[in-house]
Formats: sequence, structure tokens, C-alpha cells
Amino acid sequence: MSAPTLEALPEGLANLADFEAPAKARVTANAWAYLNGGAADEITLRANRAAWDAIKLHPRVLRDLAGGHTRVTLLGRELLHPIILAPIAYQRLFHADGEVAIAHAAAAQSAGVLLSAQSSVPMEDVAAPMLAEPSAGPLWFQLYWRDDRDFMRALLKRVEAAGYQALVLTVDAPVHGARDRERRIGFKLPDDIRAVNLGGLKKPLNLQPGQSALFDGLMPRAATWREIDWLRAESRLPLLLKGVTHADDAREALARGVTGFVVSNHGGRALDTLPPTTELLPPLRAALGPDVPLLVDGGIRRGTDVLKAIALGANAVLLGRPYVHALAASGALGVAHALRLLRDELEIAMALSGCKTLADAGPALLWPANPR
Repeated sequence: MSAPTLEALPEGLANLADFEAPAKARVTANAWAYLNGGAADEITLRANRAAWDAIKLHPRVLRDLAGGHTRVTLLGRELLHPIILAPIAYQRLFHADGEVAIAHAAAAQSAGVLLSAQSSVPMEDVAAPMLAEPSAGPLWFQLYWRDDRDFMRALLKRVEAAGYQALVLTVDAPVHGARDRERRIGFKLPDDIRAVNLGGLKKPLNLQPGQSALFDGLMPRAATWREIDWLRAESRLPLLLKGVTHADDAREALARGVTGFVVSNHGGRALDTLPPTTELLPPLRAALGPDVPLLVDGGIRRGTDVLKAIALGANAVLLGRPYVHALAASGALGVAHALRLLRDELEIAMALSGCKTLADAGPALLWPANPR
């Protein structure tokens, strides 16, 4: 795929929220409902954002911060900052360049990309700009389990050959949540947009009379611990699980060779009334100890949110909907600008909080200490 189109930035972009209005003006109502909606009454969707706002910082002053930086180490690799673009499907819904645009933007801003299995652009085209830039962040591939091991085996080989450095299996959404916004608008993918890396047709359900399409059709095909063992055996790449919220599940995963976790409630799109990720993260960190890689997503909009996430125990964060707003508003340049704004805000927050490095951001940075 050719290099992304360079477009002028809309005027007046001071923060990530400023991308939302120009984005909405450029996409269909169908696409907007898909991107911004959540499950059911959207309680968790709203709570994710409100929870970051509710956490207060308690800064230190008069510290020597010369030479400070935002670097972190994740999976044995030093990153220039802890911001990674979250997996969001079908990005050509929002801009013609789709996932290629976000890869160019991330590479330019030293951010990471966690590519959705439901990318609307071939994974190789997304990998190319990331692998060409030495300072780019991590390049990971997100998986949904499909009950066809021959297909999965071929997909894993393709992911490795394309240069992806880790697998992230989403485990909290074996079926779609009850997304009312999508149902009201009758969401449908346009004919020219599909999950291009997931070729082939899924097996028909072949239900018997009286059987449940969900419990008798879909759930027998969902991933279990057996599939975790299979993935570990089939791929040499580190495996992280996205959507683990219970410490017992996390301990079981570690015992089976899983490397780390993305603490996530699926952006409020799967099971409504889950706690916000700010509340899910600290108990997992406490249960797993300091060395297990933990990332967090859900509602992050500001550099102060990133700093709070690190203070709560995360190693890095995933940025979701806001970067797609930036993509819709102005393509690759919009995403790059959004990443730069967020990283600048993180540096400002660190300087004003007395943090020379992100290692200085711990529970004592939060008021009161150790919020739950």
C-alpha cells in the first residue's frame, strides 16, 4: 500500500478531545455509532473516563528533574514512552488509509501499535512502516480465537513472518456485547471493508431445534485454557491476555506460560457495569507482584491519565477511541499530532509532579495514597 495521504490539520487542536468534532463531521452515522458506542446502558463506558478524572495527583516540588525522560522497559525492550495504540477494528470505516495511517503516525512518534485481527488493511502493510523506523514502539498483533486450528496455525505463522513481536489474545469478548447504539442504527460494514487478514468463512452453527445460538452454537467454539496451552505451543512469540480482570485467572494464565496482561473492560463494549480499569488495575498489580507486564486501557485522554496509570501499577497504556477520532479528522498527520500532544502532556505532568522518570510515579503520587 502506498504512503498515507497528508492532510491539513483542523484548526484549534489543543488536546485529544478537540479531534472529536471534526471527526464526527467526516464519518457516517453508521461508523460513529460503531466507534463511540458501548454495551447496554454504557455505564462502564462512562465510568472509564470519569474514574481517571476522579483520581487526584499529589506532587512533590523542588526536585532536580534535569535529564528526565519518559522511557520505560516492556518485554525486555526500552521504549521512548509508554503509549501504544489499542486494537480497533475496521479503521477504513474512518479514513481511506485505515491502519496504514496509524502505523506511519506511530512510527513517527515512537509509539507502539497493537493491530486488531479485524484490521481492514493487510498486516504486512501495517508492519512495514513500524519495522522501518528504529525508534518505533512495539508492534504486536491482537487475536480473537477462531475454532479452526489449521487457520489459526497459518495465521500465527503469517504474524511471525510479518515481524510482529508479541501476540495479545482478547479473552473478555467471546460474543459481542449488547450494543444498543449499533442495534438502533442497524450497523453494517460497507461492502468494501472487511477483516482482510481473516479470510475464509466461519463454520455454520448447525443448531438442533430448541438449541441456543449462543450457548450451544458460539460458546462451544470459544477459547478455554486448552487454547491458551495450544497458542503457547504453536508460537514462539510472547503471549499476553487482554481482558483478564480477576487475580485468580491471571495466576492461572501465568502458570500456563502467559507473559502479561492488558487490564481492560473492552472499552465498555462487552459486559456493562464492570468496574472502570482504574479500579481493576491496582488489585491485579498487588496480586501479581512488580515484575509481570501490565498494560491498561479504557478512557485515557490526557497525559495526566497516563501518569496516573503508571502510578496505579501499569507499565504502559493503550490509547483507543481518541486516536481514531484523530485518524478520521486528518489521517496519519492527525494521529501523529494526537500522539505528540499526549506525550507532551505526559512530560508536563511529570515535571509538575516532581517525577524525573516514570519510575518515580508510584502510589505516593496519588491523593490519597493507594486509591481503590
